[in-house]
Amino acid sequence: MKKVLSVLLCLGLAASLAIPAGADEAAGISKDDIKVGFIYVGDDTDQGYTSNFMDGTKELVEELGLREDQVIEKTNVSEDSACETALKELAEAGCNIIFATSFGFEDYVEAVAPDYPDIEFCHATGYQCATDDLENTHNYFPQIYQARYLTGIIAGLKTESNKLGYVAAMPFSEVISGYTAFYLGAKSVNPDVTMEVIYTNSWNDPNLESQAAQALCDDGCDVLGQHADSAATATVAEKNGKWQIAYNSDMIDKAPNASITGCRCDWGAFEKIAVNAVINGEEIPQDWTGGLAEEAVALTPFNDALMPEGAAEKLEEAKAAILDGSLNVFDTSAFTVGGEEMTSYVNDFDVEFIADGYFHEQDPEVGGSSPAFPSDWIIDGITVK
Repeated sequence: MKKVLSVLLCLGLAASLAIPAGADEAAGISKDDIKVGFIYVGDDTDQGYTSNFMDGTKELVEELGLREDQVIEKTNVSEDSACETALKELAEAGCNIIFATSFGFEDYVEAVAPDYPDIEFCHATGYQCATDDLENTHNYFPQIYQARYLTGIIAGLKTESNKLGYVAAMPFSEVISGYTAFYLGAKSVNPDVTMEVIYTNSWNDPNLESQAAQALCDDGCDVLGQHADSAATATVAEKNGKWQIAYNSDMIDKAPNASITGCRCDWGAFEKIAVNAVINGEEIPQDWTGGLAEEAVALTPFNDALMPEGAAEKLEEAKAAILDGSLNVFDTSAFTVGGEEMTSYVNDFDVEFIADGYFHEQDPEVGGSSPAFPSDWIIDGITVK
């Protein structure tokens, strides 16, 4: 029977990056023999999601001291039968653990994993592996909303028009949770700020992202955030004399006069947990999430020339409060929807997400790692165009 490991165990595994002396290799596999596979929807030229994921893989390789021939990476794999083929190829190539890194890969992980019970399959951003009956499938997703809240503080202090813009990919909980956190961070330091959101309905389409960013600039938004993969929002902000908060990378090299900072998931945080578990013959968490405390999310380097005065200090205060539990990003007293404070939310699985005065987004004890922020909660102060 699959078991969801406790947060304390997850933290303990995260800290254990070296193979302990005298470890029982019969229960696991030698670090020198392990082989790790990755499937990416893009490649390291996308300036965003996949390149950030590949940075996590580099972190894994460097910290565990793996050889180049122990890692097989398949790039530009589409979210269709090509994924199933890639998974099987990695399995037949001798991989002991395989990471599938895009939401649309999960159905194929579910289809292939039963045929290879001795191989561990870890899927990022999904939800099915967390609740299936397979021993060898796992979900993972960092709490990026915590980092988005911090970058929102910068945006709230930087804006001169009190009007933020946000280029959003899809109307999914993951995206809505992120831009809501961004706005709440801004509002915490600037009560007068509002925000407009435009969806591209694509994870990575530079043309649509450019069009959305331009429309936001034309509408008076002077700081743009994004949940979209390319640097198009940054370059449009620069062209219009606006500022920008990036995602996956800082994008300062693409827009040195616009990009202030960014936020990113450190996917290597979980990869190290999972690979070490295989090496040591231990269970991988069935459903894992980590945030600032686990160093699974972070802010990218600051563009010091553009940082608003006092922002660094405000960031440290907010980060410390998140870490000690005195600040919950989705404190229900901090926002309303249609003029009403949200006091209850029960999902389709009869899970109550509001308790102790806040919405328990990506809480290991409530709902699991997958974002659950309600898709119909557009909080007051945010307008979706």
